[in-house]
Amino acid sequence: MGLETGVAVAAEETTGRTKKRRRFHRGRRALLAALVTGAVVAPLSAAARPEIPAPPPARLVSLTAVTLDKAYAANRANAAEASRMAAAHGDHARAAADRSMADPSRHFLTFDGRGSGRATEVFGDLAHATRIAVLVPGSDTSLDTYDRFRAGAAALQRQLTRTDARTAVVAWLGYETPGTVSTTVATAGRAEQAAPQLREFIRELHGVVGPEARLSLLCHSYGSVVCGRAADGLDVDDLVLVGSPGTGAEDAAGLHTRARVWAARGTDDWIAEVPHVKADLFGTTVGFGTDPVSPAFGARVFAAGDGGHSDYFTPGSVSLTNLARIVLGDTSEVTRA
Repeated sequence: MGLETGVAVAAEETTGRTKKRRRFHRGRRALLAALVTGAVVAPLSAAARPEIPAPPPARLVSLTAVTLDKAYAANRANAAEASRMAAAHGDHARAAADRSMADPSRHFLTFDGRGSGRATEVFGDLAHATRIAVLVPGSDTSLDTYDRFRAGAAALQRQLTRTDARTAVVAWLGYETPGTVSTTVATAGRAEQAAPQLREFIRELHGVVGPEARLSLLCHSYGSVVCGRAADGLDVDDLVLVGSPGTGAEDAAGLHTRARVWAARGTDDWIAEVPHVKADLFGTTVGFGTDPVSPAFGARVFAAGDGGHSDYFTPGSVSLTNLARIVLGDTSEVTRA
């Protein structure tokens, strides 16, 4: 075989492998999208998980910059007690998760170990931060899967502090998220329950950081439905939608927010295959309307690279770099899609 022939064969093999990978990714995205969409009309049956015992949330005084340390200590103590109760119940995985949250290095504004759990964790010096990002998670986020949500918040905080030490990130798991394959993931019920809680949290957060601090709300996947429901009158400077199935609004103006509205989707994100529609199905509104990255929605669309649905906060990624620029107010540096 001559050199030119060998090069041609190698190139053909490389092209073939690339095409196979692309077909695999397209097939995977289509399968996931079909599962999510199909769950609306043919929900999967599964045994409910037994309720995990835990103490009620700690009683806290009103949150201020002065009372933060007391809140952190009270929630760590509550997590430690939740760990002991989960262990006695025989749920050693939850016991380990709760125990890690009781570590002295962790800072929680809220903690509730009951059921799927709730937690609001702070990364950075919140009392002195002038720019704060609040992360709102999507489906399948609970205390049992919290570490992956936490990892994204920690990665964003590291990215922010490279430029500005007076920043903080808040991971807000303040609602019961839907399952990815469930009837609830394609309807707004969970978001409508969560929206008042998110509004109240943002109000309390302003009481801690003061009116001059700049807040950005970063909403992933179903979390963007929550943010869409809460947006009207919400006191934030930027509203960022990543991997979004839609918000329920037909366009950015329909969110009724003074915030700058941003949107992004990675090229390998399966959410692109989910129909961006809103329709009445058996008396229930299914779907969330206009695709936030479409021109019709009217958001500021920024580059998110070639990542998948869970890759927006991956260290070193295009999406994380742009998210940090938005939080820092370096909007002219954000690369557009």
